[in-house]
Amino acid sequence: WDNADFSRGVGTTFYQEFYTLNTAKPPFIRDVEAKIRRYLKSSYSAAWTLKITWEKAPAYAARTNTRRTNTYQAILTTDGFRSYVLMLYQDGGMQWDYTRLPATNVLIGYT
Repeated sequence: WDNADFSRGVGTTFYQEFYTLNTAKPPFIRDVEAKIRRYLKSSYSAAWTLKITWEKAPAYAARTNTRRTNTYQAILTTDGFRSYVLMLYQDGGMQWDYTRLPATNVLIGYT
C-alpha cells in the first residue's frame, strides 16, 4: 500500500452517491449488487452506495514521477444491515514504479 500525491495538479478524485431504497436502480448499482451476490453467495439489495474514483493518481512523492499514474475506485454500499466495499483497479494493475517508492513492499488492496 502506498500514498497517492495530488499536490502537483496531476490526477483528480471524485465521488458519486446513490440512494436506491425504493427507487429505480441504475445499471451501475445493479452491477454492484450482482458482484456481491456472485462473490458472497448471498442476496443483496443496495439502499445506499458511494463510488469514489481516483483518476490518474501519481504516487507519493509526485515531484519525482507524474507519468506513471493509477486509476482505481472504492465502492461502499449497504442495505442498512450489511455493508461492503469493492476495490476496483484499472486493467493492468499497479502502474506506479514500485522501485522508486519510499516503501518497496507495495500491495494492491486493503487490510
